[in-house]
Amino acid sequence: MIDGIQSLIGKLPSIATVERHDESRTPFQRQLGWHPAADDESLITADRIFIKYGYAPSPETLEYLKSLNLDRVLVCGLQTETCCLAAGFALFDAGLQPTLLTDLTVGSSLDRSGELGVRLREHHFKHTLTSSELHSCLQTS
Repeated sequence: MIDGIQSLIGKLPSIATVERHDESRTPFQRQLGWHPAADDESLITADRIFIKYGYAPSPETLEYLKSLNLDRVLVCGLQTETCCLAAGFALFDAGLQPTLLTDLTVGSSLDRSGELGVRLREHHFKHTLTSSELHSCLQTS
């Protein structure tokens, strides 16, 4: 997954979100009995890195993406049916068109294949691509 995402860096504007834990912002420990790390770093080298606390991208992330005047926002990464889906809802609500790169996601412990998240994404937003389809689009444009 990381190699596939890295192969797109430099071809499109890129951001990465890194989830960090701050119980005063998002009560993971209190409500779920677990929490993300407090000091994770991005596994990819993106144009911009944004920190988030919780599932959805931060307001700063959404404002930055809106400022780029994009036709669509490609979403990929960890936890297809949670974080990627939450990103899709936040992007949609911000007036952007989220599109999931289905082969560049991994599901949570509930569904490592990510298939549940892909099906939910298709149901709610319709737009999905594979990295091969995206590379084909990039070569023809």
